[in-house]
Amino acid sequence: MTPDLWLNTLRNAEKTVFMQNGGRKAHFLLEDGREMVEEYNAETNVVIRRTWKTKNSFDTFTGWEVEVGTSVPKQNNLETTGIQESSTSPFITRRITKRSLEWRIRNLPYPKNVYSVTVEHDDTITVRTSNKKYYKKIRIPDLERIGLKPEGKNVSFMHQYNTLIITYKKPLELVDTENKILNMVLQQKAIETDLFK
Repeated sequence: MTPDLWLNTLRNAEKTVFMQNGGRKAHFLLEDGREMVEEYNAETNVVIRRTWKTKNSFDTFTGWEVEVGTSVPKQNNLETTGIQESSTSPFITRRITKRSLEWRIRNLPYPKNVYSVTVEHDDTITVRTSNKKYYKKIRIPDLERIGLKPEGKNVSFMHQYNTLIITYKKPLELVDTENKILNMVLQQKAIETDLFK
């Protein structure tokens, strides 16, 4: 996909914009039936949450998948399945800033010199530890949607408070695309609501 193709997909989508507590939420119903909701920071107009409506192979709604922002904690299935996910397992949250894409991998206690963060041929950011305790491939859907390949020079990382923070500097094409999507949302007449409280 190219930036223009993704922009046209959103232009052709059925759009509804809601205002709630000073924030803005945009719902996109795409022509292929997929649904995306973006929530914008009231002051910066940066996306603070992006979710996709997911369906299973039987075309049944299975929930909302969080792409950006914090996921709702998983239900404790100890009583129903007899197993429970460890609270110390590493987990990833994602955020967007004006200039970068950011991933935070929490519950990683190892020192910074143990980590390797690289861009791979499969267009993922790959995290490895020299002690073989952690390995993760991270997709970058923001770049995939506009047909850009990630570049290693744009990746940096730091480690503090048991959290590995990976930052990817946004290329100009992505910044331009995000600005055009924001303008599309701002031009849409917004509905005042408390629906999302």
